Amino acid sequence: MEVEVLAVGKLRSYYREACDDYARRLKRYLSFSEQEIKEASRSPTTAVQLSEEARRLTAKLRPGSTIVALTRVGSPWSTRDLAGEIERWLVGSRPISLVIGGSRGLDTTLVQKAGRRWSLGPLTLPHELARVVVFEQLYRAFTILKGEPYHKGA
Repeated sequence: MEVEVLAVGKLRSYYREACDDYARRLKRYLSFSEQEIKEASRSPTTAVQLSEEARRLTAKLRPGSTIVALTRVGSPWSTRDLAGEIERWLVGSRPISLVIGGSRGLDTTLVQKAGRRWSLGPLTLPHELARVVVFEQLYRAFTILKGEPYHKGA
């Protein structure tokens, strides 16, 4: 299974360290990659910023991949729900592109292109921390699927 994370912005060192740790762990289970695109912070308006970031993200998407947008309007999956999604993705045999916006989120045109929409819940999180949560939850979901003891949830 191939999973790529496409994200807006560069992580600060402590977030980078956490993501790198989970990325190393994830590589035991799948082909995993991450690409960052530059935040369009100098755009004159939020709409222009989001549109420019969506264009940059779309240009990096793998052809034929299943797009999963991280967005507040998505489904709030539990970790077990995510493990179920991963099982379906494994059967589908298509690359998965998880798309994470920057501080302003994702442009609606990109969210509408996504085959799935995943919400990390109603909390407001820094986009950098959201990326760490995504990496950790992917790792946790794979340990559930493999029957490994990392996940201690019910």
